[in-house]
Amino acid sequence: MKFTVIRTFMAALTIGLGLLSAPIAASADDNPSAVIEQIRASGVLKVPVMTGEEPGYIKDPATGQWSGFYYEFLGEIATQLGVKLEPVETTWGNLAADFQSNKIDIAIGVNPNPKRGLVVDYLWEPLFTDAWAVLTPPGKPVKTWAELNSPDKTVVVQKGSTMQVVAEALLPKAKITPVEDRGLALMELQAGRADGVVFSIFDALQITNQKIGNVSLPEPILRNPATLAVARKPGNAGFINFLTNWILQERSLGLAQGKLARSWEARGIDLSILPAGFSF
Repeated sequence: MKFTVIRTFMAALTIGLGLLSAPIAASADDNPSAVIEQIRASGVLKVPVMTGEEPGYIKDPATGQWSGFYYEFLGEIATQLGVKLEPVETTWGNLAADFQSNKIDIAIGVNPNPKRGLVVDYLWEPLFTDAWAVLTPPGKPVKTWAELNSPDKTVVVQKGSTMQVVAEALLPKAKITPVEDRGLALMELQAGRADGVVFSIFDALQITNQKIGNVSLPEPILRNPATLAVARKPGNAGFINFLTNWILQERSLGLAQGKLARSWEARGIDLSILPAGFSF
């Protein structure tokens, strides 16, 4: 009887030690390159694209093909990963949900946002820097944000965007009207239902070609870092490292600035409104 108990115990001990010494399959948590490997295995880099967001995203109405400086940047990233771009039409306000539902792998030109930072990883290094501006009705420019901070002022922003955060923080007394996209915001201004629309300065300058209103860069000037974001998931450390190195090269060699300058010049955008020494 004792012999049987001892033999049973030794067998169990042997099995236990074997389980302890057996190799454990690596998980995504253990592999910092897991996300890169998943993207390469799929053959595509899923990227957001947006209508009405020229010159960052430009859609050819005849062919449905996308271009623009954001799309060009994303194309370079895809090439280095050895995959193709897969465009996904969306809006700035939907990006966090798109990441959570695995619709996109990366976003570009985004501004760090604490709430979205709960589910999205932002890169610390900006690809470029611009500033927040206001598009006002013709002949009604503003010198300071305080001029719009009044109950009788209506300011339009894109819903769920950083522009909405800026307006709500700086203009608590004004009426803030969120709309879905840039086109609807411009319609509000043209219809006389808005005293201003908040945009990044480079977007606002692009719109001036349409002769819709005046662009103002109100004081205090708020600089706006535009960076990359990826989904927060196990195994994305290597992807973040790769993208950070890509940004550093783009900025340090003047590649990003050169692309942006050529894009704005091609669209006839006048950068003379920018203050002396303003660097993007």
